Amino acid sequence: MRRYAILLVDDDPIITAGTGADLEEKGYAVTMANSGEKAIELLSNASFDLVITDLAMAPMNGIDVLKKSKELNPETMVIILTGFGNMTSAIDALRLDADDYLIKPCEPEAMYFRVSRCLEKLELKRKIKTYEGILPVCCVCKKIRDDSGREWGAGEWMSVENYMHRKARVDITSTYCPECQKKAREEIAREFPG
Repeated sequence: MRRYAILLVDDDPIITAGTGADLEEKGYAVTMANSGEKAIELLSNASFDLVITDLAMAPMNGIDVLKKSKELNPETMVIILTGFGNMTSAIDALRLDADDYLIKPCEPEAMYFRVSRCLEKLELKRKIKTYEGILPVCCVCKKIRDDSGREWGAGEWMSVENYMHRKARVDITSTYCPECQKKAREEIAREFPG
C-alpha cells in the first residue's frame, strides 16, 4: 500500500494528537500544523495527498488553507473539519473545491471512511491524468516518452508498464489479445511441428 501524506491542521492540540495518532496507526504519513499559517508554510515546502483542516482558526482559517492548498496543487484533496457546522459553511467550502466536510467530534471510523474515499478519488484523478498524458508512443516498440518536467521531446523513453507504475502506481499484467494469441500459437506450431 502506498503511504499517503496527510497534513492535519487544527489549533486544538488534542484534536491533532488524537486524530494524528489514529491516522498514523492506519498507515498514513501525518504531518501536523497548529495554525493556518504553519499549514501554508508546510504546503509551500512539501507535497501532500490530503489536507484535513479545521474551519475556525485565526487569523488564517480553514478556508484560507483550502484555497492555498488548491492554488499550490489542485490535485491535493481537502477535508474541512469543524465543530461549528452549518449548511452555509459547508456549501461555501464545497464551492471552493473542498472534497469533503466533517463535523467534529467525529468517530474514528467516520474519519477513516472519509479519508479513504478522498484518497480513492485522488487515485482516480491521477489515473485519468496519466491516461490523458500518454501521447508520444513509439510506433515500433510501443515505448512511451515521459516529457513531464522536461522540455518537450527530451523525456525518457520507457515501457508502458514502467510508465503506468511510475505515474499512477498501477501494475499491468501482460497477456495476449485473441489475434496475437493465434499468431503466437501458429509460430510455436511452425517452430515445433507435431
